[in-house]
Amino acid sequence: MQKIVRSAVIGAMLLLGSTQAQADATNPKIGFSIDDLRVERWARDRDYFVAAATQLGAKVYVQSADASEQKQIAQIENLIARGVDVLVVVPYNATVLNNAIKEAKKAKIKVVSYDRLALNSDLDAYISFDNKAVGEMQARGVVQVQPKGNYYLLGGAPTDNNAKILREGQMAVLQPLIDKGDIKVVGKQWVKEWSPSEALAIVENALTASGNKIDAIVASNDTIAGGAIQALAAQKLSGKVAVSGQDADLAAVRRVLAGTQAMTVYKPLKLLAGEAAKLSVQLVRNQKPAFNAQYDNGFKKVDTLLLKPTMLTKANINLLVSDGFYTSAQIAGK
Repeated sequence: MQKIVRSAVIGAMLLLGSTQAQADATNPKIGFSIDDLRVERWARDRDYFVAAATQLGAKVYVQSADASEQKQIAQIENLIARGVDVLVVVPYNATVLNNAIKEAKKAKIKVVSYDRLALNSDLDAYISFDNKAVGEMQARGVVQVQPKGNYYLLGGAPTDNNAKILREGQMAVLQPLIDKGDIKVVGKQWVKEWSPSEALAIVENALTASGNKIDAIVASNDTIAGGAIQALAAQKLSGKVAVSGQDADLAAVRRVLAGTQAMTVYKPLKLLAGEAAKLSVQLVRNQKPAFNAQYDNGFKKVDTLLLKPTMLTKANINLLVSDGFYTSAQIAGK
């Protein structure tokens, strides 16, 4: 009799566990830990991601690290304690999340690195735009406007692995022209936290050091491009020095139209967020996402989904309107 009762209890527990797993798979809980929601770009990602995940039946818990690695680690631990099924992380510092991610894996939580690759960590997936291609576009966009002369390389945050991949792409285009003698790199610096005020100070110093003899600035995103262009404007050089960017921030799109920024890179965030939500839910449901690459993050070769970016110049800026990214009135500043 005792055996029958015990079997019944064990059976009920297994059934409950199975039902719970099915419930999780049907309505997965996603923890979304974002570098810094004070940045326009990440607020857009959040909105698109939450909308796409909700349509797939998932519940999303969003946390903003506000550019603090300690805060992000604490928030990841909080999301683990909440019992999320999958953790989606935009790392503030790509190198410090190993232990937090290890805890998530111990708790049988899937982990996805979003847009930036977390290094030396046991990830289930990485999703981003092809950042090497973005870097190539940035260099090409500047070279098209200013094929020769003194170049300054304004890199992204040293804590962000993407900054290094962007530089690889930039150098793939620039190195042959450097070797040929068409381009001379007169300086290069990484910009802490992708800070526009830091970029402003760096470019002010570079202009002083070179006697204003800078013909082009390969800036790795729109916020640091904005800081660089502010420094150029103070020397009456805006529009005379070719500057790159990426993210299609509204201020940058207006600068491209005004001719003070040579180009930006449009990365359809709705596509990235939608694909990331789909991939996250697929992992919980033990389905196979449509990976098309692998990236070695120092711990393992991480299954990766890379999406295609688009170079934007004055000529094709209307793509943002036809895609619903901005309205004509927004771009015109009305």
